[in-house]
Amino acid sequence: MIVTVAALVAGVVLFLFATHKGRQPRELGKIRWIPYGGVQFVAILIVVLALAHIVSLVTGQPLVGRFSR
Repeated sequence: MIVTVAALVAGVVLFLFATHKGRQPRELGKIRWIPYGGVQFVAILIVVLALAHIVSLVTGQPLVGRFSR
């Protein structure tokens, strides 16, 4: 449970950092080497997976998709 909560917090912090850096104005003539939109996508993926894992840990039942039933 501790590792999952740590992953959740890390995902939220990563998303907030990428949002902050993505909203800063670019310097003219400079290329951003880190695609902050992609970093945000990965961070949201981490958050969703961590939340699903926390739900399955708390309830004791694995989450099942709609089409798997």
